[in-house]
Amino acid sequence: MQPSIFNPWAWRDPSALAGGYTPATPSSSPPDDPGDRRAGPDAPGPGTPVDLVGYQVEASDGRIGAIDEASDEVDAGYLVVDTGPWILGRKVLLPAGTVDRVDHQDRAVHVDLTRQEIKDAPPFDPESTDPEYRDRVGRYYADRYLPPPGEHRG
Repeated sequence: MQPSIFNPWAWRDPSALAGGYTPATPSSSPPDDPGDRRAGPDAPGPGTPVDLVGYQVEASDGRIGAIDEASDEVDAGYLVVDTGPWILGRKVLLPAGTVDRVDHQDRAVHVDLTRQEIKDAPPFDPESTDPEYRDRVGRYYADRYLPPPGEHRG
């Protein structure tokens, strides 16, 4: 059996971009309950388009920067993150598939990569429209989701 193929450019949870909520821990209360952290006064309502520009980006081991640009295209989504002084002001391109969850109340996007994995990614090239560049970036991130040799995920 062939392992499932990870598309790094596809949003895992597109509802997060349309006012959906993806909490770190499931809540037993309905999303419209005022006591529910997912539905704070500044949280977008379900179906409301969300602009992620300005949201902070959290790697699995710490903050990496803020979103400078975001695309919600189907199977072509990405974030451009300005890392500030963390890696000398470099911007990085994160495919949408790396996003684990979006916390609209805290204006934070959580990715399931380490800071080092992001730092080691191919350099961001804002001028490149070359499909080879996009393929190279996609392969770099997709490789992080493949099972180790000899292990099968199905």
